[in-house]
Amino acid sequence: MLQAQKRPVHLYMEANPNPNSLKFVANFMLSDEGLSYDYPNAESTDSSPLAKELFNFAAVERVFIASNFVTVTKSESVEWSDIQDFIRNHIKGFLESGKAAVQVVVNEDPLFDESDSETVKKIKGILDEYIRPAVEQDGGAIVFHSFHEGTVKVLLQGSCSGCPSSTITLKAGIENLLTRMLPEVKAVEAASA
Repeated sequence: MLQAQKRPVHLYMEANPNPNSLKFVANFMLSDEGLSYDYPNAESTDSSPLAKELFNFAAVERVFIASNFVTVTKSESVEWSDIQDFIRNHIKGFLESGKAAVQVVVNEDPLFDESDSETVKKIKGILDEYIRPAVEQDGGAIVFHSFHEGTVKVLLQGSCSGCPSSTITLKAGIENLLTRMLPEVKAVEAASA
C-alpha cells in the first residue's frame, strides 16, 4: 500500500526588532503575494486553521501570516528559549500535513481601487514597492488606511504591532520617504485597527 508523503518543509527562525515576536520562515509561499493576515486573538482566526492552533499555546498573543512566513508574538512573561522549539515544530508539522495556513479566496486586487485618487494610488504604490518588502523582512506588514488633508494613516501588523521601534520606523523611515516622494504628504500616522 502506498503511503502519502509529507510535504518537505524547511522552517527557520528569524529575530526582528520586536523582542516579543519571532518570525518562522518557510521554504514556500503561505499566502498570495502582497496579502497578509493578522490575528490579534483566538476569536479572529476563522480564516486560518494554523493561527487557531497556535493560540492553543498559552504564551501566544498574536499570529501574523504573510508571503512565506508566520510571525508569532508571545506574552512578555515567557522567554523565547522556553517555547520557540515547540512553536516551530508545531508550524512545521502543520505545514507538512499539506493543510493551508490561510483559507481565503481573493477575487480582486486588495491594493488598488479604481475609485482611489491619483495621490492615493501613488501612496499605495510607494508603500507596496519600497516599504512593504522592508517591513516584511522584519516579520510585519504595513497596510494603507487613509489619506486626508496631507496625513497618511497606515496599519502596522505582525511584529510591528506593539514593537518598541515602530514609531521610529513610522516617522524616520516611512514618513521621510513619502514626504520626499510626494509633496502632498505632510505626515504619516499609525491608525488604530
